[in-house]
Amino acid sequence: MTQPLKPADLVPSTGLEGIVVADTVLSDVDGQNGELVLRGRRIEDLAGRMPFEAAVQHLWGDLVPTSGTDLRNAFAQARRMAMAALPAMEKAPAGIGAYDRMRLGIGALPEDTGLTDAELISGACPVLLAAAARLETGYVPIGPDAGLSSAEDLLRMLTGAPPAAYAVNALDRYLVTILDHGLNASTFTARVIASTRAGMRDAVIGAMGALRGPLHGGAPGPVLDMLDAVGTPENAESCVMAELERGERLMGFGHRVYRTRDPRADVLKAGLGELPKDNPRLALAEAVEKAARSALARAKPDRKLDTNVEFYTAVLLDAVGIDRSLFTPLFAAGRTPGWCAHVVEQQKTGKLIRPASRYVGPAVSG
Repeated sequence: MTQPLKPADLVPSTGLEGIVVADTVLSDVDGQNGELVLRGRRIEDLAGRMPFEAAVQHLWGDLVPTSGTDLRNAFAQARRMAMAALPAMEKAPAGIGAYDRMRLGIGALPEDTGLTDAELISGACPVLLAAAARLETGYVPIGPDAGLSSAEDLLRMLTGAPPAAYAVNALDRYLVTILDHGLNASTFTARVIASTRAGMRDAVIGAMGALRGPLHGGAPGPVLDMLDAVGTPENAESCVMAELERGERLMGFGHRVYRTRDPRADVLKAGLGELPKDNPRLALAEAVEKAARSALARAKPDRKLDTNVEFYTAVLLDAVGIDRSLFTPLFAAGRTPGWCAHVVEQQKTGKLIRPASRYVGPAVSG
């Protein structure tokens, strides 16, 4: 009879890279070929071609329980119900950021709403995000409009004004692009929490904690900082070369998984073509991308360092008026339906995620 391996016999894996810990029907990240597939469809066939709610419905399919109503309507109901969480967000200590207020809001969502947990949490995020942003800057939160889509209502609640159609389309494109992306750090966190049979709120709040780290969800903001430092397209080449000579990382280039072009970058770059042409930031971004790709090819010919999703996330969201301080909370709002789907999928297995560790401390003495 084969004896089970003891932890001391196991080969350690730094960061679990390359270790399969779950089977999923939700998304497939092919880093070698630069492809992202969500439930059998490439991301290029989803983002820019359908609104956020339709993409969530595609991802959830028959896996995630729903209340049976149209998902756009369910999310509209969730936005209305999310207003019940505002008192808890308003009582937060002074100086607390939008991200933490948003997490407080998820914990304070009402019970017994008639919606499933996945519908309520996913649909409520636009209200929680907009309210958190306005409270942080001293403004009164704006209530939702059930007649609008999630993307349109989010932009309206942030600014208090009806958004332009191009801004709504751009935000929809972004939210669909980031809906799910394999077993990244925050999604794995959600699945670990879900495996303990904790509730979906706990799993989503835990995933948000993992997302907050700068190695996961904090990269788009520094892209804008880099563009600010460059200033004009004419400075792009000299600034890029100066950064490389100092050994600095160029923000928005290269990816841990993709060894070729990040397909999400292509999707978001295509979205820039639908924006007004009088935005000087777009020409600046194009010049910086061109200079950076050329410089990286010369400096590191053995590595494929192409533009990644963070670069065009920053440019696209900035162009539609999203402040860089909201990039991570917005990412969380777009990824929440993906987290919810992974929670359901993990709990269907009924298994607790409990990896082994190998002891490397001092030997027993005496």
